[in-house]
Amino acid sequence: MNLRDVLLMRIAQNGPISLADYMAECLLHPTHGYYTCHMPFGVEGDFITAPEVSQMFGELIGLCLARCWMEQGRPQQFTLAELGPGRGTLMADALRATRGIDGFHEAARITLIEASPRLKVLQQQMLSDYEIDTLGSVTDLPDRPLFAIANEFFDALPIRQFSRSETNWRETQVGAQNDQLVMGYGPELPQPALAHRLAETKPGDVVEDSPAAAPVIHEVGGRIAQHGGAALIIDYGAWRSLGDTFQAVRAHQPADPLVDPGQADLTAHVDFEALAEAAPCAHTRLTPQGVFLERLGITQRAQSLAEHLSGPALETHIARHRRLTHPDEMGNLFKVMGLFPNDGPPPPGLEK
Repeated sequence: MNLRDVLLMRIAQNGPISLADYMAECLLHPTHGYYTCHMPFGVEGDFITAPEVSQMFGELIGLCLARCWMEQGRPQQFTLAELGPGRGTLMADALRATRGIDGFHEAARITLIEASPRLKVLQQQMLSDYEIDTLGSVTDLPDRPLFAIANEFFDALPIRQFSRSETNWRETQVGAQNDQLVMGYGPELPQPALAHRLAETKPGDVVEDSPAAAPVIHEVGGRIAQHGGAALIIDYGAWRSLGDTFQAVRAHQPADPLVDPGQADLTAHVDFEALAEAAPCAHTRLTPQGVFLERLGITQRAQSLAEHLSGPALETHIARHRRLTHPDEMGNLFKVMGLFPNDGPPPPGLEK
């Protein structure tokens, strides 16, 4: 029995399910889930994240957090965490770039937040030179300074999606018709969590909400507020959710999210305003990824690396720098928001 059959049986027994439930099953089902069964990252996978584009991305992220650590008095023991670390590429690059910073590695307890058994194995291989803690949830993070990275983590959390009527909301649901999965709407109901959006939206507008995001950011921000640290949240999205952004990607191409469930990556744009409101610490302005990386010195780093390259290797290097920073590529599509202590400075490259 494949996941499609599992879902059709569930719907037949209990009725349509929310988009959040559908995403959770497709991504994390214990035997049929996308992250359970597939290798999503890289050229051979379904999509390429910024750390897979170039080592420069992870290097600059690592140096940014190390600078935060120094500005906060070099705490002697802290958690260096990544949420959803993929194959471990970003963390490996960050650690390599920070090896020369006196005391940083000695004080860091490297921690990965990961739910996929398959990816845990790859992370251990990638980071075999380091002692690593792997946790299943941010609630397990210890009570000490936290310097954290979340790159394309929140976009993969399940969303609920609502279409506005005149005075209420209808939730997007996944049901069945003629043995096929189909999308439809639930009954028109008030949604107290979206009451504040009625004044700024019109009938037919779509608003998305990620119920799992607020608890995660509350845990991360709570540790930063109480013990110090910083977090860099890098994802595609906007300050406030508006419009249908639910999508599937398979083999680097858009796909129908209802066809072959569990075989494609499912994501939605991140509502950064909702994350900021859930964080019990200070947050920065939302900044385009390209601007953030330029402020951290990516062009200078690219020029340094280019000195040892020529021919096709140099052309590839230039293209990768462009992909990370140019407004028409990842530069504007992805945004960065930092979390930091209420009485401290924001992370380098970001503004209050």
